Amino acid sequence: MFRLFNSLPRPRFAVIAAATGIATVALLFAKPAVAYAAGVDEDSAFVFNTFAFLIWGALVMWMCAGFTMLESGSVRTKNASMICLKNIGLYSIAALAYFFIGYNLMYNDVAHVIGVPGFMYGPTGAEEALLGGNDGAAADVLAKGAGYSAMSDWFFQMVFVATAASIVSGALAERVKMWSFFLFVLVLTAVIYPIVGAWTWGGGWLSQLGFSDFAGSTIVHSTGGWAALAGILVVGPRLGKFRPDGTVRSTPPSNILLVTLGVFILWFGWIGFNGGSQLGLASVKDAVAMSIVIVNTNLAAAAGVVVALAVSRPLLGRIDLFAILNGAIAGLVSITARPDITEHYWAVIIGAIGGLIVVLGLKLLEKAKLDDVVGAVPAHLFAGIWGTLAVSITGGAPIHIQALGIVSIGALVFAVSWGLWKLMDLTISARVSYDVERLGQDAGELHMESYPEFVLMPDMEED
Repeated sequence: MFRLFNSLPRPRFAVIAAATGIATVALLFAKPAVAYAAGVDEDSAFVFNTFAFLIWGALVMWMCAGFTMLESGSVRTKNASMICLKNIGLYSIAALAYFFIGYNLMYNDVAHVIGVPGFMYGPTGAEEALLGGNDGAAADVLAKGAGYSAMSDWFFQMVFVATAASIVSGALAERVKMWSFFLFVLVLTAVIYPIVGAWTWGGGWLSQLGFSDFAGSTIVHSTGGWAALAGILVVGPRLGKFRPDGTVRSTPPSNILLVTLGVFILWFGWIGFNGGSQLGLASVKDAVAMSIVIVNTNLAAAAGVVVALAVSRPLLGRIDLFAILNGAIAGLVSITARPDITEHYWAVIIGAIGGLIVVLGLKLLEKAKLDDVVGAVPAHLFAGIWGTLAVSITGGAPIHIQALGIVSIGALVFAVSWGLWKLMDLTISARVSYDVERLGQDAGELHMESYPEFVLMPDMEED
């Protein structure tokens, strides 16, 4: 390109440069909306919004990889393969359940409590006509649509469902039976989560009262946390976790490198989780708001890490890297209910309190003899409750409405989840056998090993 300009005679080059400059200035005065990107036309807005849903949804999907790394590094090596299977299985089940049943229950003509049941979900009639060759249908797509393609919205909503299910996997690791877990995920993603979503994002009764949860501190994370807590109570702790004399047996992560990698992936994916929840990228306002959301998300996670680092020794007796990594997750969960605040210092405060809550929560679970392998309940449930209440401080949401949302969603999810876990425990059994748990689910259920060069030895303390 430079050679081309250099090869031009000097007078001609000067004329071209002057004409370019004049055209640029003319554009600035004649088309200020284009020059300053104050907005885009309707076609471009549709494209930008659709692309945003798809790319942010892909980032949230990547969080499933983060959960897989976090959980497989947290468990003992004899259970790592099962963790990998459960995570890819739960994502697939969530996708199918939400496609066939869940989305309609959550968004299809919601009447206070639940949407109108329907089988499957697909593009709008105008979109199908456009794809069928009717170019004139593009106007109908823009006029009758919501400003983005129907299936881009479905994809973005679906990956949130998978996130809620992933929370349950880590909490019950090393002892929950594979098929029982998959059955629970099916019900959670097809029915339980969509009902919670219908009450809130679907325009149901909580939404009408003014309940506020920007990206799902309660709707996604506390839902997963309540479901996990119910499972922990029914399935019980791992063998040997709590000794007869009341002491707690330490079960440190088998691969802290994987755990750390998993947390970084989750942190990265949360940019799409919260940023994409702006639900638009077609105007200056959307771009500015999304930038604020992403910065607040990052600040809250960082604050959660620093506070967890500061309090882990006084509260846990050691600088606990596992607790510190959970501090990042707790900070992320806490800010998720209101990451769109322009006062960035509030994001730091909210994330910092989340980091404190998760460390206290880890100690509380040990005192209560509740075995949560990855700390999912403190990081997602406890921090989710705090983040939802914090909206009353930063966003002016009525505190009693926020509390009502937390209690009503918690009561629904916990009661249905506990009943389902209990029913499975009494029929098909929710927990693996004693021999399988001692040997490990990799060899006992899958008949394979994650690390075949190692010699698997049952842990004698489990006896």
